[in-house]
Amino acid sequence: MKNKQSTHPPASFALSRIEKKKVKKNKISKKMKIWYISIATLLLVGLGSFIFRKELMIFGFNNVVAPTIEHTLKESYVPLEDTEESGLQATSENKGRPFSILLLGTDQRGKENGLSDSIIYTVIRPEDHKALLVSIPRDSYTEIIGAENIKGARKETKINAAHSYGGPQMSVDTVKNLLNAPIDYYATINFNGLVGVTDALGGVVLPITKVIENKSPDHEKLRVEPNKPIYSGKEALMYVRYREDSDFKRTERQRIFLKAALDRMKRIDNILNIQNIIEIAGSNFKTNMKSDFILDLAKKVILEGRTPEITSHMLQGEGKHTDQWYYILDENDVKRTHDMIGIWLNPESTEAELITASKDDAA
Repeated sequence: MKNKQSTHPPASFALSRIEKKKVKKNKISKKMKIWYISIATLLLVGLGSFIFRKELMIFGFNNVVAPTIEHTLKESYVPLEDTEESGLQATSENKGRPFSILLLGTDQRGKENGLSDSIIYTVIRPEDHKALLVSIPRDSYTEIIGAENIKGARKETKINAAHSYGGPQMSVDTVKNLLNAPIDYYATINFNGLVGVTDALGGVVLPITKVIENKSPDHEKLRVEPNKPIYSGKEALMYVRYREDSDFKRTERQRIFLKAALDRMKRIDNILNIQNIIEIAGSNFKTNMKSDFILDLAKKVILEGRTPEITSHMLQGEGKHTDQWYYILDENDVKRTHDMIGIWLNPESTEAELITASKDDAA
């Protein structure tokens, strides 16, 4: 009787299948290891690049930027009569406390003071990385502090005349009186400086979606095309000076430009090129902030790696024509703005208090 043929594969065949499975499993395992190693390597390289980039920026700032621009910044230092030795200059005790700056954009030409086309009262909270920008329309009707001492000056007129009458000092005194708020520092830049600095930054990114054009024969001729990836200094100047929509829109454009310029400044090529940028600003830029204070502030922005969170407000009012067109400020809004500034300048104020004080004005 014939033996039935076994239905089980030979032991050698079964072993072969097991070995194949092991080999396949090992191959998959090796592939997974390679995959994991690749991911880990990419993560490490990415993290290392980020750390290296930050360290490179700090190294470049400390060893290349700061030493080369300190002298130029000192030449731009012009103290005010009552703040020559401000207690808020950079010290270990007050370096992180909130402070105020009056930002002035002027149409100064030659030795004349010029009108202040842009007036922005600013509160900086370095520890919170926040900034409050209060725009004051250039045509705001107010008392000009010190005008009575200048022949031909009007004591009450448009606020932009203060700079024309008495430069930064009179602008600071007038805004302090209007808002009943302290001003620790001022910084002025004229239109030539704005154009030059913007071009030195490689232009700025602006959210222009339709043609901006002055059509009134009473206004300077300007036209800016929409949807461009980068705008030049001349185009940026036209953007902030355009005035045929509303004061609200105009001051909003000024704040947008400031943020756009800050964003471009943080590029590593611009940080390393800051000496050239400051030299271009040159005589077009004046401030009572000392060089070490400016450098400490700039370094903090670089370390944070992001633009400060900005909250914006424009003084409210309405237009009125008497002997000429004025912007008549709402007294209740001026009082509310004063209270808001007080909260922002208080180092003990919480984020919730800042939000409550400036609700409906967040940018």
